[in-house]
Amino acid sequence: MLWVLLLGVCLRLASAARLGVVQTEGGLVEGKSVKMSFLFRTVDVFKGVPFADVPGKWEKPKPHPGWSGVLKADTYRDRCLQVTLLQTKTQGSEDCLYLNIFVPQGLKLSQNLPVMVYLFGGAFLLGASNDVSFLGESLYDGKEMADRGDVIVVTVNYRVGTLGFLSSGDARLPGNYALWDQHAAISWVRRNIAAFGGNPDNITIFGQSAGAASVSFQMLSPHSKGLFRRAISQGGVALSPWALQRNPMALTKKIARKVGCWRNDEDQMIACLKMSDPVGLTMAGKIDVLLILGKGVVMDLLEFSPVIDGDFLPDEPSKLFHNAAHIDFMAGVNSMDGHIFAGVDVPSINQKNGNTTVEDVRGLLAGLTKEKGATAVGSAYSVYSSNWGSHPEPELVKKTVADIETDFLFLVPTQIALQLHANNTSGARTFSYLFTMETRIPGFPRWVEAEHAEDLQYLFGKPFSMPLVYFPRHRDLSKYMIAYWTNFARTGDPSKGESRVPAVWPAFTRNHRPYLNINHKISKSSISYDLRSGYVSYWTQTYSRLPSVQGGDKQI
Repeated sequence: MLWVLLLGVCLRLASAARLGVVQTEGGLVEGKSVKMSFLFRTVDVFKGVPFADVPGKWEKPKPHPGWSGVLKADTYRDRCLQVTLLQTKTQGSEDCLYLNIFVPQGLKLSQNLPVMVYLFGGAFLLGASNDVSFLGESLYDGKEMADRGDVIVVTVNYRVGTLGFLSSGDARLPGNYALWDQHAAISWVRRNIAAFGGNPDNITIFGQSAGAASVSFQMLSPHSKGLFRRAISQGGVALSPWALQRNPMALTKKIARKVGCWRNDEDQMIACLKMSDPVGLTMAGKIDVLLILGKGVVMDLLEFSPVIDGDFLPDEPSKLFHNAAHIDFMAGVNSMDGHIFAGVDVPSINQKNGNTTVEDVRGLLAGLTKEKGATAVGSAYSVYSSNWGSHPEPELVKKTVADIETDFLFLVPTQIALQLHANNTSGARTFSYLFTMETRIPGFPRWVEAEHAEDLQYLFGKPFSMPLVYFPRHRDLSKYMIAYWTNFARTGDPSKGESRVPAVWPAFTRNHRPYLNINHKISKSSISYDLRSGYVSYWTQTYSRLPSVQGGDKQI
């Protein structure tokens, strides 16, 4: 009995440390300490910490005025005002510039930890720092990643849709308000994270899809100098054809018509927009899915995105990589990142008995390559059908459709960004990956591999926090990803750090292009070279040299 009592006393004395109340520039904040699966391990969770004041409509974020007393940071705050996933109504608030902090603790208070700031995806139209609740837990809950990788994880809200990106293409409505929100959040982290046990000189920003492109824009902006040391883009870069709005005034006029602000005089139109109801403006930015039927491709519906504003983005993204010369960069795509879009553009690819025809493939290419006209369709078709033979298997044709969208929207722009980073680097390292874990989404054909955003569940440790809905192989993959990502945040090299990894991941350089194939069976043989190089060279060399036709504005 005495032995049991002594053990109980020792356990109580040896409980994990916790931060308690933390002093930030705005005031005192208090989070919650959450027990983790390892003995004497907890994570201090701070939810809903303000990093800026309620933003003015189409204005840059302003510093938060602060608060008195202790702010109970124990609930997620509203997402920024946006349309719902089904595009039928709005949700969220204009008071939305908050972030969440996950700090791992052992027996002693954590100090000088690497910091990882996450930017969510959602087509620049929707999303939140605590998005997609699954069995009561946010997809972006940072506890497992923080605990297993011994890093501080921060997740950030930013404006989206009309309120985040509307632009006139000049100083009247400059655009990029969402990028400024992200910049304000990263700046707040740099100024305040030491009080939470983080190292302000070792910040890594990472994101997926529109969040990955945002990471890329943050890297390339001259305003980010000295703000963070490393960056990870998962399924999107600033060079992605959907990531930049090249005709912002046309979109602004379209929104103005929808909310009753159309005027011949642009100044009057903009004045009217500035007085319009934010909810109406947000609904006016919803995707009109009916437009896709019979014409165009789904990419054409993704209209809200950053612009070259002469300020945050002073030039074409491809010309700004000198600004990222000192930032370690890791980027990659999921092997079927384009499948979800391909399934909208060519529905037959997901139908068991659906017949995907040559005309379907050529029609998709015509929609993607509008700026180059009919010549591009023929040349691209010959490249993608070259391994078909005279009687291609229906499954091969369907997979080719998914490959075309993956290459055009994600893989090729990412490879270009990696090459530009490696060419411009000044001591910083570059790493490339391809995520190939088979899909867990039921109902898709057997040939579908890693769908868009499927990497996130593993990176955020869902196989550990929700063990009943995963198998051991999923936990292996999750362990590998958390190790590589947090090692990279700690040292700039995903193979070196506190976490053991199953294979050394070599750096991508100017003349040497290795990549890591990420799935649950990583070994030395998971390192390959020159990812889809024939297709990359087609789009970057052959296609880019074709003359543009009038009215085209897509670039790759």
